[in-house]
Amino acid sequence: MSRRRVAVTGIGVVAPCGIGADAFWDGLLAEPPPGERRITDFDPSPWFGTKEARRTDRFAQFAVAAAAMALDDAGPLDIDPARRGVMLGSGVGGLETLEKQIVIRHEKGPDRVSPFLVPMMMANAGAASVSMRFGWQGPCETTVTACAAGTHAIANAARLVAHGICDAALGGGSEAALTPTSIAGFTNMTALSSTGISRPFDVERDGFVIAEGGAVLVLEELEAARARGARIYGEILGSGSSADAHHITAPNPSGSGAIRCMEQALADAGLAPDDIRQINGHGTSTPLNDAAEAEAITKVFGTPGPPVTSTKGVTGHALGAAGALEAVAVLLSIDRRLIPPTAGLTNLDPEITIDVVTEPQPWEPGPTLSNSFGFGGHNGCLLLAPVDDA
Repeated sequence: MSRRRVAVTGIGVVAPCGIGADAFWDGLLAEPPPGERRITDFDPSPWFGTKEARRTDRFAQFAVAAAAMALDDAGPLDIDPARRGVMLGSGVGGLETLEKQIVIRHEKGPDRVSPFLVPMMMANAGAASVSMRFGWQGPCETTVTACAAGTHAIANAARLVAHGICDAALGGGSEAALTPTSIAGFTNMTALSSTGISRPFDVERDGFVIAEGGAVLVLEELEAARARGARIYGEILGSGSSADAHHITAPNPSGSGAIRCMEQALADAGLAPDDIRQINGHGTSTPLNDAAEAEAITKVFGTPGPPVTSTKGVTGHALGAAGALEAVAVLLSIDRRLIPPTAGLTNLDPEITIDVVTEPQPWEPGPTLSNSFGFGGHNGCLLLAPVDDA
């Protein structure tokens, strides 16, 4: 089936290491702080009135803010609102609202529970809020595939444009799950680092550092973007999706599901493993996940394969927003002609034979694979690249 080429013309990002593309990029090259990656300087007032902010969960606030930045970046779009789609991902949706309202019900009784509880906590609130805020009337859907949600949502948005269902689409993810109960749950299942340091692929890695954030991309048909003189950050060449069908939290140690997903993305883009010039790894800093991902990369790309970085060393792991943040990192890496380092990595696990980037590395931008692997065995891969003249 013939399909249209999909360009990225706008970037919006809200992350612990920076709000806005320039601040986010600078943060990726800086030394991260220890401990959970909470966004301490987020102010919703540029996008929400006081009453509206109180009635919008933090994860949906991130989604609206990131979408607004992306649309401002892309510039005016002369497109029928019915042909503009919204595809956003989230792992848990409005968990902060749910937890607070449970406490209120317990302490003050059911009559004090907010009537806005349901619309604030539902996982589709982010996508719905973005659609309503900007009047985008095409398909509006939410992908909930744990830590692969942001990647899957961008892939879904790209398909809307590629197959002519929409002429523009917003794709991304948002998460704000740093609640006391959430952190306790992750801690008690020994998923979080006991040191508060994210060390992707390091021999001493002991778990991920939980984070929050949101990122949204504006996607449109390439020729239309060129015709209106848009700035084009890159192109989405293809994607993959698979399931481990193995365990609710642990990856298949053979990396079989990840292998299928990466191979699907390559096939979808019409590329061979030797064409890939960078991999933004899932790289969560957990013992099992990093080992399985490294094994899968080695089986697909050989040793040492293309350079691999994990930006989670800086951003931490933002669950359903992680893949969207990492797609932004890839696009900015293409734009700035620099691969950001894997912060926190000091001693590469000797069992891992991939080429992990530990210092900022200049490169000639080319096709880049972005991996996301989530609880439940959900695997998502995106292939992004600079736009050529083909």
